[in-house]
Amino acid sequence: MTKQNFLKQLIKTKKAGVELAASSLKTRNAALREIAGQLRQAKGLILKENRKDVRKFKTEDPLRDRLLLTEERIAAMINDIQTVIKLPDHLNVILEEKTIENGLSVRKVSSAFGVVGVIYESRPNVTVDVAVLNLKVGNAVVLKGGDDACFSNRILVELMREALRKAGLAQETILHIDPRDKDLIGFMLKRRDLIDLIIPRGGHGLIKFVRENSEIPVIETGAGVCHTFVDDSADMEMAGNIVYNAKVSRPSVCNSLDTLLVHKKAALSLLKNLDARLREKGVEIYADEKSFAILKARAYPYLKRAKKHDYGREFLSLKMAIRVVEGIDEAIRHIGTYSTKHSEAIVTGNNRNADKFLNSVDAACVYHNASTRFTDGSQFGLGGEIGISTQKLHARGPMSVKELTTYKWIIKGRGQTR
Repeated sequence: MTKQNFLKQLIKTKKAGVELAASSLKTRNAALREIAGQLRQAKGLILKENRKDVRKFKTEDPLRDRLLLTEERIAAMINDIQTVIKLPDHLNVILEEKTIENGLSVRKVSSAFGVVGVIYESRPNVTVDVAVLNLKVGNAVVLKGGDDACFSNRILVELMREALRKAGLAQETILHIDPRDKDLIGFMLKRRDLIDLIIPRGGHGLIKFVRENSEIPVIETGAGVCHTFVDDSADMEMAGNIVYNAKVSRPSVCNSLDTLLVHKKAALSLLKNLDARLREKGVEIYADEKSFAILKARAYPYLKRAKKHDYGREFLSLKMAIRVVEGIDEAIRHIGTYSTKHSEAIVTGNNRNADKFLNSVDAACVYHNASTRFTDGSQFGLGGEIGISTQKLHARGPMSVKELTTYKWIIKGRGQTR
C-alpha cells in the first residue's frame, strides 16, 4: 500500500471511529457476537492459514509456540469475546458529577479515544484481543502485526471486517497494515491528526523504536523481566511449584519467570526440589557463584555461570538466571535494579516480609505466594487484554476496556459568564 492510499484508508478509519463511538452498546455487542461467530465457523480456515506461519519455525523454537493457533486457543479467543460482551459499558459513564457555586453543572464522562494504533509482534490472538476490546468501547483500530504472523493476521482481520459489515458497522473501523509495508510505520507514527493513541506490544527494541519516533501519545506494554524471590520461611514444595510453573508453563510470554532470587538459607533445599523437573524440561540456568556450586555438585547438565547482563534479560525461552541473596532487602534492591516493572513475586511464610515486598517493589503486578503467570487480562476476568502496561500514567498492568477510554468534562449552564 502506498502512503497516499494508506492516508485515504486512515481518513475513513477516523470517520468510522466517530460513528462507532456514537453507536449503542447493543450495536457494539452485536458486532462482537458476529466476530465470535465468524471465528467459530472459519476455524478450519484459520488453522490452515496459521500453519503457513508456523511451518517457518522449528518445533523447539519458542517463537513457534507464540505463533501457534490450535482449536483450544481459538476456543479461548471466542470465550474471551463472550466475556467482553458481558462486561458493562465503560463508554459515556458519569465518573464525577457536581454543581459548583455559580450554578454550572459539571460532569466528568468517559469517552472513546478515537483511533488506537497497535504495533505488535508474533501472537495472532493479539489481533483479535486488540480489535474486540477497542470495539467494545467505541475505538477504531489500526493493526500492524509482525511478518511472522502475516497469514494468520490477514485471515483474522478479514473475518472481523466481514463481521462488522454484517452488524451494520463500517469495515474501515479495523484497518490492517500489511507487514511488508514497513515504510508505513514511520508515516503512521507521525499522523497525530488521525490516530489518537499508539500502543507497542512486543520486545524492548520495538517499544524503544515507537517511543523514540512517535509524535502520538504512547502507552508502553510488553517487555517483562520478571523475578520470583523465595524467602527462607517459604514452604519449599509450594515454592518449587510456583517457580516451575512461572518458568516452564509457557516460557515464551512476557509474564514468565526470568530470574529466581533465593534466600541463602533456602537455596540448597529449593534447588534440590527443582533439579529433576527443570532438568527434564532442559532449562538452561545462568547461575551466580553460590547457586552454581550447588547445581554443579548435583551434576545439573544445562549450567552456565551468570554474567551481570544475564540478570536484565527477558529470556522468553527455557532459560533462567539464579542468584542467592542474603535476605529480602537484597532481593528488593536486585529487583529495583533489573525489573522492567511488569510482574514480581515473593514466596514466603512471613507476613511481615510479604507486606514489605508488596509495598516496596515498584511493578504493575506484585504477588505473594503465586506465580507471575497470572498477569493476564483473561486471568483477571477482564476478557483479554490489549497489553500489560509497565508505565504509570493513564494505565498500569493488564489493560482492558476501562483503560481504553479517556474522559471529557461536560459543563451545562444557564448563561453564566466569567
